[in-house]
Amino acid sequence: MKFLVTGAAGFIGFHLCKRLLDDGYSVVGVDNLNDYYSVALKKDRLRLLQNYDRFSFWKLDLADSAAMKDLFATGGFSHVINMAAQAGVRYSLKNPAAYVQSNIVGFANVLEGCRHAQVSHLVYASSSSVYGLNTAQPFSVHANVDHPISLYAASKKSNELMAHSYSYLYGLPCTGLRFFTVYGPWGRPDMALFLFTKAIVEGKPIRVFNNGKMRRDFTYIDDIVEGTVRASLRIPEADPAWSGAAPDPGTSVCPYRIYNIGNNKSVELLDYIEALEKALGKKARKIMLPMQPGDVPETYADVADLIRDVGFRPNTPIERGISHFVSWYKAYYGV
Repeated sequence: MKFLVTGAAGFIGFHLCKRLLDDGYSVVGVDNLNDYYSVALKKDRLRLLQNYDRFSFWKLDLADSAAMKDLFATGGFSHVINMAAQAGVRYSLKNPAAYVQSNIVGFANVLEGCRHAQVSHLVYASSSSVYGLNTAQPFSVHANVDHPISLYAASKKSNELMAHSYSYLYGLPCTGLRFFTVYGPWGRPDMALFLFTKAIVEGKPIRVFNNGKMRRDFTYIDDIVEGTVRASLRIPEADPAWSGAAPDPGTSVCPYRIYNIGNNKSVELLDYIEALEKALGKKARKIMLPMQPGDVPETYADVADLIRDVGFRPNTPIERGISHFVSWYKAYYGV
């Protein structure tokens, strides 16, 4: 098997490539190395991957249809895992065009490439953000998700719909993975754990939204990667029980599946911060703020389908995961 991983220099894409390479697979990585956050951090991740003989890298933008055609024409990929995306809920309020280009136009090019190259399985990153205004907890892949509250969430829901249409029209096996608040070593500098750690180390206050009452299903990167690898090796089939009279959003009459990958536990933000304070051995100065536009008060993943189909349940405690992140942060930044 030969894997194409888009977003290979990104947080999740980097860890996924490394795991696949460690497992003995050949991997082609793609990334445009944009400056949404530190390009130096992305290049450092990439340098670690380039130590593997079975890894090769293409610098290109998914929205460049000509370059994508060349990639698929020469690739010979059995599996494609799309981790590339313009990330971030809040940034989508400032620069919506970036989300349309990367998450929709770019994903359309991925689908076209998979279709014409007859790829065996397309796996792509969706997000817990698609649950939007849903309040029934835990969030289930069998629930309707038609009320996103950010363009980022809408773009991820669009990916699920686009993938379904290609699965139905062309028989392309597609699996969408809704990730829940991923954290860990080599994480994104725009995410809460990174921002909090940097501020506390530097003796600066941290901004705590929704007065700390936000709850998240924090999921450690190794659990995300394990679930993704297992899902990629399980090619979906049509669900014989699916009915248009009572349509199940998580399956279909075509080879299409949606899974949540979350820790299956909702944790209050203040408890998350407390675990970080213990790992750093230093207290945070908190500025309490109201909820931000585009945010939801709570996420909590139902992972029953993931457990049933791939035999894996994420279970890394936040104390352990945060400790690993802090150790990496101190070593990387020489703290």
